[in-house]
Amino acid sequence: MRAWLLSNIAKPAGRTFRSRAWAAGLAMLVGSTGLVHAAGETGVQRAREAAAALQKNQATRAVQLYTEALADTGLPNDRRAAIHNDRGVAHARLNQTRAAIDDFNRAVQLFPESASAYNNRGNVLLAAGLTPEAVKDFDRAIILAPGYAAAYSNRATALSQVGENDAAIRDYAQASRLSPQNPAPLAGRGRLLLVQKRPHAALRDLNRALVSDSRFGPGFRIRADIKTALERYDEAIEDFNRAVTFDPTSLEIYILRGHAYLAAKNTSAAMKDFARAAEIDAKSANAWAGLGLAKLYAETLDDASSDLGRALDLDQRSAATYAYRAMVYKRMGQPELGLRDLERAQKLDSATAEVGWARGELAEAAGRTEDAIVDFRKALALKPSLHLVAASLDRFGVPRADEVEVRELALDGWRVFVRQGRFVGLHPDLGPKFAVSLETIGDSQPKLLHWEVKAGPYSGLGVLTYHAGQQEGAAGPEDVVQAAVIDIPARKLIALETVREGARTATWTWDETKLSVTGFDGHLEDYTLKAQTVAQQPAPRRPAGPDGFGKPGGPPGWAPWAQMDGGWQEQRRKPSQPSKSLFDMLFK
Repeated sequence: MRAWLLSNIAKPAGRTFRSRAWAAGLAMLVGSTGLVHAAGETGVQRAREAAAALQKNQATRAVQLYTEALADTGLPNDRRAAIHNDRGVAHARLNQTRAAIDDFNRAVQLFPESASAYNNRGNVLLAAGLTPEAVKDFDRAIILAPGYAAAYSNRATALSQVGENDAAIRDYAQASRLSPQNPAPLAGRGRLLLVQKRPHAALRDLNRALVSDSRFGPGFRIRADIKTALERYDEAIEDFNRAVTFDPTSLEIYILRGHAYLAAKNTSAAMKDFARAAEIDAKSANAWAGLGLAKLYAETLDDASSDLGRALDLDQRSAATYAYRAMVYKRMGQPELGLRDLERAQKLDSATAEVGWARGELAEAAGRTEDAIVDFRKALALKPSLHLVAASLDRFGVPRADEVEVRELALDGWRVFVRQGRFVGLHPDLGPKFAVSLETIGDSQPKLLHWEVKAGPYSGLGVLTYHAGQQEGAAGPEDVVQAAVIDIPARKLIALETVREGARTATWTWDETKLSVTGFDGHLEDYTLKAQTVAQQPAPRRPAGPDGFGKPGGPPGWAPWAQMDGGWQEQRRKPSQPSKSLFDMLFK
């Protein structure tokens, strides 16, 4: 089951399947009849041999043995259905889709209560692109076996493929509740939260998944994507390093790590990764395009032009590659050739970040500064990792992004803006360049509830609490409250955690070096608090408002930090264990 779920996350378009443990199946046969009929002995023995072959990845041998087992006419229908189901698994592993579906069809005809057969048939249908039919089979499997975690996880994958991400997130959550030690549902949900522009929530899921299973290689790959979205490029590179140890010939990981190195301004390391990718697959247009881009960053323009030309020989439909070469030509003092490539790029896909970047570069070369600024901002909004674009905007002395203030959301000096489609909070004490991401549920607007600057041993830390919207719970819509913990002197977001969902409240435990948050499912997340040496002037506390939370001048009564400084006594608790780094938790 574990390996089957791992393949769901690692290869969303392809599935492997669960096979019955035939030792248990034989015990059930003996227990239900009191004896094994002589006419059925051959079938049972062949099925056991087939199961052993399948466990050794000998799928062809397994099909042969399962076929011999089915030739035994003494098998009862439920056993015959189980053998058809398992032979279907073997056919699926051999990519024999039609034969697999035929076996699963026969299994449900012989034994309509087989949740496993419906689940497996759903997987084959999903791999074949028949998503609505696959969802129906997963629905049947769940009705027959409400505790079937794999079916929930598979249905989530299917729902995400048709854009029903909210329903998919609920299914992944249910799969995780049913199988809390399995990292795959958490990783799947994390991917969808990233799609919904909730990278901090996604990161919590992947951290938890990797604590559950430090050998879950795909989890490092997914977490690297999340850290890239959070612009934590050095941390993303560390996760790509771990991911590549599990899959050392992965073309995709080398290319992605190469782009992360570029974002981290390590051009030489990026070139090595793109070159390694080209060694793995000399026909990879993406590898050659990445290598050309890295050489553009390094200003080795002739080599960049050569590599990008090779990429275009392999794929003439890549707008990004034409855009890269347009910028090479611009830097080589040949803007007319650059304009020709830009025209090709725009015909292929005018909305990509790379095309906007090239358009801005050529507009700047033509003296159209205002047009260049517009294009650079659009490009950076689509791909924040393009630091050469950010440098161009800085050179012009203009803000990197257009933003619109939502004035009615202001509170205690905080102002809320919409920037690149996301809500962010700015405070004068934190400077104009530091913005706190205010992740919300769906299309909700954040409603700021409370801002506290802590004193005493937590001096220099601030906690901003806000209502993040509603999500569907077991009894209907539930309010979600989140809080951002900020290191004020360092201008750093330490944590963005959920405080409350409906009636459920997370437990926050503070000491002088660490914040520990225990979620609703019991998962513990630790955050290191940077030691403060300069006490900050506390900001005025927010008076109790019409919501009735807390005492005058204090935080809401339900808030997990209400027990702390400023007149609130810390609750007694057991001494905490020494803090462990994420590396320690995963690898030691």
